[in-house]
Amino acid sequence: MNTSSANLTVVLQYRDSFTKAVSKNVIVVVLGISINCINAGFIYTFCKHQIFYMNPRYILFIHLVVNDVIQITLTVILFVINYTIGKINVSICCVFILLALFTTENTPLNLACMAVECYIAICSPLRHVHICTIKRTLMLIGLIWTTTMFSVLSDLFITLASRPLDFFHSRVVCLRQTVFPNPLIIKKRDITYSVFLLIVWITIFYTYFKILFTAKTASKDTKKARNTILLHGLQLLLCMATYVAPQLLDVLKQWLTTNYLDSLFAYYITVQVLPRSISPFIYGLRDNTFRKYLKRYLLCQVH
Repeated sequence: MNTSSANLTVVLQYRDSFTKAVSKNVIVVVLGISINCINAGFIYTFCKHQIFYMNPRYILFIHLVVNDVIQITLTVILFVINYTIGKINVSICCVFILLALFTTENTPLNLACMAVECYIAICSPLRHVHICTIKRTLMLIGLIWTTTMFSVLSDLFITLASRPLDFFHSRVVCLRQTVFPNPLIIKKRDITYSVFLLIVWITIFYTYFKILFTAKTASKDTKKARNTILLHGLQLLLCMATYVAPQLLDVLKQWLTTNYLDSLFAYYITVQVLPRSISPFIYGLRDNTFRKYLKRYLLCQVH
């Protein structure tokens, strides 16, 4: 979300050529539709078979997928709107920005929870059934949304308290910094992201070093476990770039003045789009059970 906004800010300042602008929009839209179509197949498969929504791992996975669908749809819409229409009503923009921020900040937290579940399943298999229950999984998802809501909605409350009501009826370029311009929001964002970053990194390092040690001593499926850990770690690294996006974008702007637009577009694809394309392969196609039922769906054999 921050990447998309910064990208659009520079677009408005320097402007791409018509051909390049069309190319970038086509790439973003095609990637967004492709990823959402793949994810829609996983959502359909999940809903059609009770075996999945009775398993905490698959519940966390499908929550991640639904979250990715919402996030990628919103960021693509915002990308196209800012390249084409330019300015929209502040109230409408607030809705887009808030939802995009919710789902963007949800993803690393959801992945951290999946890491904990995987750690319990591998390192404490006898206790897994008792610890990772359906009720606790749903409560955990609720906690994820509550955490991000406190983080994001404070931007709206600060803006409501500091801006006149006429501001919400005006038209602006739909960026986070234009609808939530208060300097206090930037300071709050940096502190919040730093806390999130610390918590997620501690969780990931602890769980995955434990899992790696267990996988090395396991008698079977060692290679698959290691590959899953590496892929999961890559996805987390890409998603967590969201938390340091403001700082990284400042560095990019200082170092790359001539090709900043193209570099920023590549950064947007890497941070916002690529992580959403990895999830189906890590947790869907590589999972034997999910792959079996997905084949039935693709072959129209839903029984």
